[in-house]
Amino acid sequence: MASFRSFLSIIIIAIAAFIFHEIIFDKIILAPKTPDFFTNRMFCAFSKIVNAPKLCINSNPFEIINIQMAGQFTTHIMVSLIAGVILAFPHIFFEFWSFVKPALYLKEKGHARGAVFYSSLLFLLGVLFGFYVIAPLSVHFLGSYSVSTQIDNQINLTSYITTVAKVILASGIVFELPVLIFFLTKIGLVTPSFLKKYRKHSIVGILLLSAIITPPDIFSQVLVCFPLFFLYEIGIIISRRVLAKEKANFEEG
Repeated sequence: MASFRSFLSIIIIAIAAFIFHEIIFDKIILAPKTPDFFTNRMFCAFSKIVNAPKLCINSNPFEIINIQMAGQFTTHIMVSLIAGVILAFPHIFFEFWSFVKPALYLKEKGHARGAVFYSSLLFLLGVLFGFYVIAPLSVHFLGSYSVSTQIDNQINLTSYITTVAKVILASGIVFELPVLIFFLTKIGLVTPSFLKKYRKHSIVGILLLSAIITPPDIFSQVLVCFPLFFLYEIGIIISRRVLAKEKANFEEG
């Protein structure tokens, strides 16, 4: 029943996104490639201050073309479903939590009471980070990259949508790192000392992950690394608090 309600919430939101397609496409999906997009304007303004024109991104937007008869229609449906998944995530996680919750002890329910809120918050923060930071950088790098002046970039609609959707969803998932650490600590797989011991290894992992979800330029990868480092440190604090509460409960019991 929980899975049906989750599926229903995705479909309802997807239908709404399908109806209001002008907002979804013009104001959201296609926005990162336009000069008026917030991030693009900030980078261009900063480039003038430091006299570094190369920092100005997406000042010359590329053309997006559709080469398939049903291309725009299928893309319309795909984007609507993606919007449904993103916007319905809090409800999906709530349904998942409602399914798992009866199997937990009373004290465990109390410790994880904010799981739905914090998971949803981190996911949405990740989506916003992906949309306002990773997406415009990816669009600029990949859309303006050229191996020859004889080749013009005319980006296929499906290719553009897929690229933007991937980086946004990947960013949302990656921002769930503190939640993952919380649950791994609860089941005894990680401890604060373990996380501190392998901090250097985690830095390498974060660098590799940043290279996967960002375009292959050093600036974008470094920019993405900072919030991931921060989330890892937050995870260490969370892990420490989880163990401290478990120790206190054990002493009380």
